[in-house]
Order: sequence, then structure tokens, then C-alpha cells
Amino acid sequence: MRRYDLSPLFRSTVGFDHLARVLDNIPGEQAPGYPPYNIEKTGEDSYRVTMAVAGFGENDIDIKTQENKLVITGRVEKSKDDESPAFLHRGIAERAFERTFSLADHVKVAAASLENGLLHVELAREVPEAMKPRTIAITNGKGKTAKIEKKAA
Repeated sequence: MRRYDLSPLFRSTVGFDHLARVLDNIPGEQAPGYPPYNIEKTGEDSYRVTMAVAGFGENDIDIKTQENKLVITGRVEKSKDDESPAFLHRGIAERAFERTFSLADHVKVAAASLENGLLHVELAREVPEAMKPRTIAITNGKGKTAKIEKKAA
């Protein structure tokens, strides 16, 4: 596996120390293609992951968040009492799966729905009030706020 020296990047950034950990977690091989999915940006701070899960019901899919990861697993439980039909062709795969998505800081799962064989997971970025940009007043040495005036040249 390739190793990259990220020290020049860390000289000019603050708070991105987890970047090396994220890059180490990127798999070297291509991720499996089942089930197919889309990732959409639906607003300035909202996203949607849509996954094609034909043959799965609400009770067959589990959605969890742990640390900065979204983990979606699917497993169809087949009871032993059911007689399985004799398929001439089986094109709808109901095989078990697990998909993991890395989430940025402050991205939370807002909702999930299953409609017409598509699982929609709504994500929202909720930045805490303490982390939002704020304006800092500049004071002079005597504790009074300095006023900056623009004059025409």
C-alpha cells in the first residue's frame, strides 16, 4: 500500500489531524457493487443516500451510526416453514450485504424510509452553535472598541 507524507498539509491547517486516519481506512481494492446506491446533495447542509434493496423489507434492514460511520446491513430471514419456490431464473438477489459510509463531522442521520424497493437515508449536517463563525470586536488598548473608517483617496 502506498504511504503519503502529509506533513506539509498539516503545517497550514488546524484540526485536520484525523485526515491521516481517514486516508488509512480507504480500501486499496474496489468496493463491492451490491447493492447499488446513489449519494445526492439535496440542500446546502442535507444529503440523501439512496440504495436499491429489492426484496428486502423494513425488518430486514438495519441502519446504525458509530463514530463517523453509517453502516447499513441487510439480511433476509427465511423461516424453515416456508416452502421455497422453484425458480427458473432468479435475478433479484436477496443476499446479505453491509455497506459502510464515512460521515463528515456533525453529519447525522435525520430519517430513513423504504419505498418501492429503494431505501432512502436522509442526512443533515448540524454544526453546533459554538462551532459556527462569529464576529470578534477589536478593541484598542484602553478597552474601547476601535472604529474603522473608510476615506476616499
